[in-house]
Amino acid sequence: MTQAPQPTSASTTPDPQLEPLTQAVLAAMPATIAELSTLVRIPSVSWDGFEPEQVQRSAEAAKALIEGIGVFDSVELARASIDDETLGHPAVLATRKAKNGRPTILLYAHHDVQPPGHDSDWDSPPFEPTVRGDRLYGRGAADDKAGIMAHVAAIRAFVETVGEDFDLGLVAFFEGEEEFGSRSFANFITENREKLAADVIVVADSDNWDVNTPSLTVGLRGNVTFKLKVSTLAHASHSGMFGGAVPDAMLATVKLLATLHDENGSVAVDGLTSREGQTPEYSEEKLRHEAGLLDGVSSIGSGNVLSRLWDKPAITITGIDAPSVMNASNTLTPSITVKLSARIAPGQDPNDAFEALRAHLHANAPFGAHLEISDVDRGSPFLVDTSGWAVEVVKTAMHEAWGNEPLETGIGGSIPFISDLVEVFPEAQILVTGVEDPESRAHSPNESLHLGVFKRAILTEALLLAKLERRA
Repeated sequence: MTQAPQPTSASTTPDPQLEPLTQAVLAAMPATIAELSTLVRIPSVSWDGFEPEQVQRSAEAAKALIEGIGVFDSVELARASIDDETLGHPAVLATRKAKNGRPTILLYAHHDVQPPGHDSDWDSPPFEPTVRGDRLYGRGAADDKAGIMAHVAAIRAFVETVGEDFDLGLVAFFEGEEEFGSRSFANFITENREKLAADVIVVADSDNWDVNTPSLTVGLRGNVTFKLKVSTLAHASHSGMFGGAVPDAMLATVKLLATLHDENGSVAVDGLTSREGQTPEYSEEKLRHEAGLLDGVSSIGSGNVLSRLWDKPAITITGIDAPSVMNASNTLTPSITVKLSARIAPGQDPNDAFEALRAHLHANAPFGAHLEISDVDRGSPFLVDTSGWAVEVVKTAMHEAWGNEPLETGIGGSIPFISDLVEVFPEAQILVTGVEDPESRAHSPNESLHLGVFKRAILTEALLLAKLERRA
């Protein structure tokens, strides 16, 4: 989907502030890791059914970090409405106006996290940050509380190096519901348009090629998610009395979900599109290692690996409500509910993708099963315009901070709100960066942050700030 690795236009002359910024970042790393650990201890899951007070706590903690830097004109907690009756989770919004013709840079991250799942799947408690080797483990350690701390630490190093009387405009925006679909995001950026306006927007919520090679993400898949309820009976019935003549909801659900893929695991839904593009080399062996495929289990789909991950649709059933094994009885289940998550290729409209999925499910419902679709979320895919000057500036900063040339990459995941940013701030240049690596296991048990990647990501951003400070 993206270009093969390209050489950057990095100057052979090091940035004059590279050494002092490096020293500032290194000296602060113990404190930065300790503050990140404090954030990780807050179980700020933004999903329904979890404690919203914890998301409030994490917002207040992030706000205190930004206030402590002492260079912003305004720091506040703000919310926007999701609908007429519901407010979104709190976000941190801090602003400092630009002076003397300097640009303004907006630094985005999110302080909410995914649910931890079962504690038994973790090698250490999910909300007790634990260092093992060169990694910090814990829910949110990488996604995306490390993004918040990367912003905070980069600003601190920048201020320590250039002083507090700088001209660069700064905006910090730490969202509180990204993991729950950013449901108030569009309203938030519209209501706070003037405060959020920037020339460059850094979205620190992506990954890197590996622990030694930085990436600038230039393509993301979109997403469509919804609940699907499959019903065949008005009530549960005895499986011995009626089994073999009456289809239960589990049978109907299994048969229906099986129609979403062909025999080799490729998505088999008419109307879901793919795109063609170049990708860097990525082997099946690398996929097996990074994804954790068990011995004897094959990969799925067709084409080269990265085209499957970046340029083609994917459908996953991420949850199912059905009788548990412990509570199973000899009955035909009347209804089953599943959570369907589809990733859609760049270039596809999410509304068209939803209609294709809806039409496929209704056309393939077995035995006349009744279907009910609810809680629909749609997110647009995104392709970064790489022609702007900010792309070369950040790639140069990456090269200097990491010592290796960055790659322009795609990513199989989604950051749907970027399309909202483009709509509200069409002139802004958007840079999608991150602190993750292929071993981070974001959203999974044993999520972790590579501390070397973390350090280099902080230094990259500090260098970016310094370069923008010198730019008229």
